[in-house]
Amino acid sequence: MSRQIKLIWDFKGSVSQQTASHHLIHLKEYIAIEKLPIEITGTEIISEFHATAFIVVNDEQMIALRDRLKPHRGELYQP
Repeated sequence: MSRQIKLIWDFKGSVSQQTASHHLIHLKEYIAIEKLPIEITGTEIISEFHATAFIVVNDEQMIALRDRLKPHRGELYQP
């Protein structure tokens, strides 16, 4: 089984939670349009002023999606 990579977009400020939720809508639209086999997506609230949106991709997909979607960072996915 290949490694799974979590691509992460960080949002900061008083509306970070709303921005992360809105960004996730666009990520899901992209996944649907491109018919990508991505099932794990979501948002995480880090603090009152920091939230993230993320998708989990296979190692093979990571470079192409990283270059197209420009996440702020990535990490190994630990379910």
